[in-house]
Amino acid sequence: MDKDGHVGGFYCPERAFALREKLDQFKGGKFVVDVAALPVKCSVAPLEFALLADELFARRGIRADKEITIVTPLSGAFTKPVCNDLLSDMLEERNISVVPNFELMEVDSAGRRLVCPDNTEVPYDLAVIIPPHDGSPLVDEAGLGNELGYGRCDKHTLQSLVDPDIYFLGDIADVPTSKAGSVAHFQAEVLVEQFMARLTGRKAVLQRDGHANYFIETGWGKALLIDFNYETQPVPGTFPLPVLGPMSLLKETKLNHLGKLMFKYVYIWLLLGMPIPLVGAKMSTSGKELQILEQYR
Repeated sequence: MDKDGHVGGFYCPERAFALREKLDQFKGGKFVVDVAALPVKCSVAPLEFALLADELFARRGIRADKEITIVTPLSGAFTKPVCNDLLSDMLEERNISVVPNFELMEVDSAGRRLVCPDNTEVPYDLAVIIPPHDGSPLVDEAGLGNELGYGRCDKHTLQSLVDPDIYFLGDIADVPTSKAGSVAHFQAEVLVEQFMARLTGRKAVLQRDGHANYFIETGWGKALLIDFNYETQPVPGTFPLPVLGPMSLLKETKLNHLGKLMFKYVYIWLLLGMPIPLVGAKMSTSGKELQILEQYR
């Protein structure tokens, strides 16, 4: 990344500032956002970046000169079918292409192309690379990890599969969900309950259901909101209350964007140990249009 003036990234401060300069200098051509390989800590962050780049280029009046492409090892823009269909339609409306099932093998700087093991190529004039994310070498050195530095644990209790005295949460936990802030917050509630139950010799009443909740910035002052867990994928509806909302699920709204902006103030509550009203560690089905899932069976 550092040697190729046409390749950048945004997962550390130095590269993010360097990428800003590259975007300022980028006049036209093929703009590619590439998820090199899994795992990545939040699968929607690359989508957000592409959508915000689309807005940036449009505001500068140079969007017509740009081809925006998302390249991913996934089978589509997102991992869950309902959300994937909606996001794919949104990307198509904005003339953003998706190249699925592409795991990066090589960045050919001379030819300005990304190459995958079956020799499929994606040309670029400016490429933003999202590298695979590791956990912590400390976890693997202790014999507690999955060889990527993520702690192997029961996804419902967060208890280590190797040592019952150890629990994992947040970015370090090997569980089938995003490494997002809301996930860590909900995991913390479960961890405290599990830990205290063990100390006092009682049965824990709260287990982890994989609840995740986050906004997806889509540009132009709008955002999507998704709310899901291990068993239930994101679906349309209202959140946190049925009918009243006031947030909409899987729908672009300005209110969702304002909710994202407001979260930095809500975050102060979390640091003080205060719960988010109507939003807990267990996902609620209230307001969700779960009947749509029948179409995907």
